[in-house]
Amino acid sequence: MIILLPTAVLSLVWVAASSNIDLVNPLIGNTGPEPNFAGGMIPSVAPPFGMTRWVAQTHQNYVSRLPYNYSDSEIIHGFVGTHQPAIWMGESGMVGVVPGLSSSTDGKVKARFEERGLRKRVGSEKFGVSLYEVELETDGGGNIDVAMTATSRVGHFRFTFKTDAAWHPYILLQSSRPSELFHSTPTASHFNISYPDGWTSIFPEQNRICGYNSEMQDWVIAPVSSMQDVENKQRDGRGHGGFKGWFCAIFDREFDGYGVTQGSEQRDRALEGLGEEVGAFARFEYPSDQEELVVDVRIAVSFISMEQALVNLEEEVPQGTPLETTEQITRAAWEEKLDRIEVEGGKLEDRRVLMTSAFHALQYPYEQHEYGKYYSAYDDEVHDGESYNGYSIWDTYRAEWGFLLLFAPERIPGMIQSMLQDYKEGGWLPMWKNIVETNIMIATHADSLITEAVLKGFEGGFDVDLAWEAVWKDATVPPEKDWEVKYEDREEGVDYEVRAGLSSSYADPKKGWVDDDIHSESVSRTLGYAYDDHALSLLSAHLNKSPSVTSLLHERSMRAPWLVWNSDATSVDDYVNEEDKIRFNGMTKGFVQGRNVDGSWADPTSGFTEGDKWAYSFDIVHDIPGLIEKRGGKEAFVQSLNEHYDGGWDWFGNEPSHHIPYLYTMAGRPDLTQHRVREIARANYNDTPQGLSGNEDCGQMSAWYIFGALGFYPVNPVSKEFVIGSPFFDKLTLHLPSPEPDASPFYDAQRQAYTLTVEKQGDPEAIYVKSVAVNGEEVDLYGGNPIIRWEDIYHGGNIVFEMSNTPVFAVSDDTAGIVHEEL
Repeated sequence: MIILLPTAVLSLVWVAASSNIDLVNPLIGNTGPEPNFAGGMIPSVAPPFGMTRWVAQTHQNYVSRLPYNYSDSEIIHGFVGTHQPAIWMGESGMVGVVPGLSSSTDGKVKARFEERGLRKRVGSEKFGVSLYEVELETDGGGNIDVAMTATSRVGHFRFTFKTDAAWHPYILLQSSRPSELFHSTPTASHFNISYPDGWTSIFPEQNRICGYNSEMQDWVIAPVSSMQDVENKQRDGRGHGGFKGWFCAIFDREFDGYGVTQGSEQRDRALEGLGEEVGAFARFEYPSDQEELVVDVRIAVSFISMEQALVNLEEEVPQGTPLETTEQITRAAWEEKLDRIEVEGGKLEDRRVLMTSAFHALQYPYEQHEYGKYYSAYDDEVHDGESYNGYSIWDTYRAEWGFLLLFAPERIPGMIQSMLQDYKEGGWLPMWKNIVETNIMIATHADSLITEAVLKGFEGGFDVDLAWEAVWKDATVPPEKDWEVKYEDREEGVDYEVRAGLSSSYADPKKGWVDDDIHSESVSRTLGYAYDDHALSLLSAHLNKSPSVTSLLHERSMRAPWLVWNSDATSVDDYVNEEDKIRFNGMTKGFVQGRNVDGSWADPTSGFTEGDKWAYSFDIVHDIPGLIEKRGGKEAFVQSLNEHYDGGWDWFGNEPSHHIPYLYTMAGRPDLTQHRVREIARANYNDTPQGLSGNEDCGQMSAWYIFGALGFYPVNPVSKEFVIGSPFFDKLTLHLPSPEPDASPFYDAQRQAYTLTVEKQGDPEAIYVKSVAVNGEEVDLYGGNPIIRWEDIYHGGNIVFEMSNTPVFAVSDDTAGIVHEEL
């Protein structure tokens, strides 16, 4: 794929697409006005779920800063193999690759970030899912042309030096660097620089440089017990030696010189370096009779050892493999996934957004295993099996996981078994795993992931009994010092957070809420735990657990949300602007609100994570009928949804708002869902580097768009139901992978897939839905059952939307007086 990106403009010029991957724009969501309003994605090369993503480096990356930002990318400081999964997470075990020129055979090698940058030639940067290219201008007036591709564990580069024999090309491998650690407190946040250990070794006879670093930026928020266990093992000599990001680079040319850098120091002909800011370089003789020098380098990574890095190298990019072959392998891996999508109609920009959404969603979680084994930072051991990393579960349980269940079912057993291994090795299922558990976000939504997978037929391939043991522990065992620790966001020096407040919630049978004067984010926790209890009540019933267990979980899930519901709360005090206060006049009544140990109401603004009382008052997805009743019936509920949007309270860039537009449908107004979903899609997604209004959060933003385009959304993920919306394209077909033949009429033996087709009839520009038929049977869209079931689609199917240019809805006593013009 080739995308030409003139530096001065953000519009993209595309070549004709021969495959869906040619519609992908890797720059979507790469930049924005600040970290919270940028997508947090990088234009990297790697296959689906790749262990390491390779990207040009414009910045040193750390929590809140990506390695590449298009808005500030005139200077390239080298290239980096990164394991930073999201903008608000830290890097682990990176490796840097830096080309350069020196003026003599023992001249200066520019190792430090601030001095090694090269200006890119305007218009030379080309982005693709499997190939990145750029031309870098050098001090000598020539160029270094770079081509970069990658497999899951190997980066493959071709550096073409175009200068003259007066200059001496080199390539530096950066083992360790200064690392900025992010610290957050309730009143402020700050960074401090640490200096992780690194090691490098040069093997001139093999044209090879290897090394490692111990950088793991999120160790500062890892649970203290897990870090103590690892430290005890290391001290006693029983562990693996601690986390290390290993690499081995092999060049296709003999070294004309080599050496080690450490900070600003340089030691030519040294073979080894150890400590802070360590790197190693190889020089190459510029042929006097040629106009250019081409150097090919393959760089394998490992979390296990140097020897394993070499195994990974030979497994994925054996000696003699041309870069074009590596690129074609990775391109084919993306084609295998993305070409399972067929789209007709719609604007070209929207098709690009759709394909890029699939590209983003299929990167997470990413592989951590290395050919049958993996390193675990939970216990500092190497184990047999599969492992995955980058579990942003609070975000991804909503829709990303549901998309993977449909589109990457072959990955699901391994991903769940990976979580169960984390449980065995660390004591708990992950909440946000970034090599280690990080305690980021709230609730134990791994319970939801496991439940949804089991209910949707994925019981084979992982230990279901162990899964129940793990989720039951989530539901019944509180964390250490549960009455003492507040668990602020990114609080340091605490143990596993899990369901903080669990003991106080149920210490008194009259209670059931998380106390706001003990724990942070109390309302969000209360609602999150209630949803997880709901999920586990369904899992308990499915697995034929004791009826008393199922009943306990169900009763807790249905009772807890209404214990933090203040029916007397109104919206009148929310408005600072007097015009808005007059306009809405406190129309909405009834909001969730935190409660203290003694049962008194907390401050209405306290107790929320990445949202406010507006978002969370709609976040009781397992009891929408109860929510509608609490708001005073369907009419009042629809009015409250209108006030949520028209009053400016919706913050779509954060996940608690993602399901809200579909609640109109559940209150009898599908036409307003149809309007709002299109409105949200237009406002929050586009085909530019600023094309995501909020952080991608490991695929969730993109998964929302994919389901929106299909015309249905998993409001309650474990319900096995999708609420109907309005499809974006004339026809959208998904070929859902399944190697097993099936009697389904929608099974395609040639593709080894079930075919799911969503198509529109009527005016292709219409956004409103007159009727929906699923596999020939009409859905009761306007009569109270506006859903599509998992059973209707997971073995393929045909969904037909009959569209209308005007809203269609059945007026009842409950919805009388609500007119479309209110929007």
